[in-house]
Formats: sequence, structure tokens, C-alpha cells
Amino acid sequence: MRWWDIAPVMDLELRLFPEDAWSTGMYWSELAETHPGGTRHYTVATTPDGAVAGYAGLMVVAGEGDVQTIAVDERLQGAGLGAVLLTDLVQESARRGCTDLLLEVRVDNLRAQRLYERFGFEPVGIRRGYYQPANVDALVMRLDHPSNDPKTDVMKDPRHG
Repeated sequence: MRWWDIAPVMDLELRLFPEDAWSTGMYWSELAETHPGGTRHYTVATTPDGAVAGYAGLMVVAGEGDVQTIAVDERLQGAGLGAVLLTDLVQESARRGCTDLLLEVRVDNLRAQRLYERFGFEPVGIRRGYYQPANVDALVMRLDHPSNDPKTDVMKDPRHG
């Protein structure tokens, strides 16, 4: 992800997360840490015509990784793009030597939870009222010892995503 991706990412962000969307400033701050030696890694997936179809972000500090965000255009969900984006984050966390990779996911987002489970993430706790202003709980999930070869057998079947 680069600075010129922020506007189309924000269009998608506001559509997918209308209640708790990140701000443009938050994305600028995140991208400021994507330099070599920085704590962030962000990526976008695009359609053949160059439109942003999805995006994902990772934070790594002191050997621990945290999935900051992952999103796929609702018109393209179910085609495997979420798995592609998550594979990128898992591989990057392994490249950076993470001992584990954490994420938060809405308790009512079962589709995302299933994707994370296929990659080996396991539930480790609940953060009450994490998503505001809707006051929705977050399920905290962890992947121990991310590898450069994540469980990507789901990638062989493009119906998964």
C-alpha cells in the first residue's frame, strides 16, 4: 500500500465498516511506519483494471505480530482474496521473526473467524465492547509461530475466502 492507495482504501473502508471505520489520518500514520525497519506492513489487492479490491495491515513490535486490518470488497468476498491477503500477513510476520500473531475479530463476523481458523488461529479471549460505537465484543485469536508456509491448502480451492 502506498499513499495514493489511501483514497480508494477509504472508500472501501467506509463501505465495509461504516460504524467503526478508520480515518484517513490513521492510514497516513500507519503508512509512515512501513519504511525499512518500520513496524508496519500494508498491502493492497487490485482488480485487473487497478481498482482496490482489498487491503491488509500488520504491526510487528518486539517479535509479536498483530493483524491491524484486513478487508475485501463485499462484491468479491468468497473468491479467496481474504486468504491471499492473510497469507501475505502471515508470511511477513514469519519473515520478521514473530513468535505469535494476534488479531481481533468481531464476535458476529463468523465468516472471518472461519478464515482465521483455517490458517491455524485459535481463540484466546474476548475484548468486551472493543468495536465502538456499536459496543460489539472482539474475539482475540492467536497463531503460534507463524511460518513462511502458512496453511494455504485453502488457496487451491478459489471458493474459499
